[in-house]
Formats: sequence, C-alpha cells, structure tokens
Amino acid sequence: MTPAGSVGGDDRLRLFLALDLPAATVDVLEAWGEAHLRGGRIVPRAQLHVTLAFLGSRPASELPAIVGALRAAVGEVDGKIVLEPSRWRETRSVGMLVLDDDAGAATDLAGRLHGWLEALGVYRPESRPWLPHVTVLRFRARPRLSPPLPETGTFVPSDAAAYLSRLHPSGARYEVLERVSLNAGG
Repeated sequence: MTPAGSVGGDDRLRLFLALDLPAATVDVLEAWGEAHLRGGRIVPRAQLHVTLAFLGSRPASELPAIVGALRAAVGEVDGKIVLEPSRWRETRSVGMLVLDDDAGAATDLAGRLHGWLEALGVYRPESRPWLPHVTVLRFRARPRLSPPLPETGTFVPSDAAAYLSRLHPSGARYEVLERVSLNAGG
C-alpha cells in the first residue's frame, strides 16, 4: 500500500478499480499463457485482474472519495462473486478471457460502483455493458488465436482494489493504493 501522504492533492493519478484474482487462479493463468499465447506480450501475473472501472487521470485529492465509492459498492454486494473463464476474445489490441459471472454479483457490483463514481463526477459509464474479463495478451497486430480455455474452475475474488497505473516504455506498471475486502459484502 502507498501511504496517503506520499501523493499530493494536486498530483494527477492514472486510476482504475478492479477485482483481485486468487493466487491459485493467477498461477493457472500464467502457466496457460506461457503454453498457449503467441503473437504479443503476455500480461505479467502481477497485472492480472478484472477491471471494474477505468478512471484515467484524476487529481490525487479525489482518491479518498473514489475509495469511499468502492467501499460503498462492495458493502452492497449480495452473496459471493463467482467467476469462470467462458470464452476467448480479441479486440484490436488485446486478448482476453471473458468470464461467466455465475449469479451476476460482479456485474451488480460494477453497476453500483459506476453509479457511485458517476455521482461523484469522476466517471462516465461506457455506452456498452460492462464485460467481466481478464486481459491476458497485448499486441499490435491481431494474432487471431483460438486457445483452449484455462482450467481455473470457478474462482472467488477476495478483494477489490484501487490501482495506480504508471505508464512506462515496457508497458504500464500497477500499484495497489488500497484494497477493500469482499468478505464484508456477503
């Protein structure tokens, strides 16, 4: 965690909110990626997550309210969030595992969170519905892969987190600013 005093109120932070994956799931995804993903840059294990909301560049002074919105949305989670890879999908620059959201709890969390963040004036919801997924590959030219799904089974994230994304020539680097336990929500 980054101490709150290490970021000034006028500083700009590139922020996103996400669900953390269990270590065992990350282990499976890492091995699966090494075996099946070609034609791009595999997302490092420390960066595997399920994005709930990408906020972009925000003033550091907004961070407490953003984390407050995350806590409020998590506090309303009804039951466990249960996810499982259901299909492979490629966009123009990333390969992802789309996740089945067993009872819709992750989708409900994302929807509530988007509402809280929009009310704060820090987020504009996308026009398309939120899609639970894990980005596992980045590329410049679509490799048009059709890998088998990883055998993660179902998994239950234990935390949601506010992340700082720092851009580097080798790719973004993520730092957890604050974690919120999902156990309190259900």
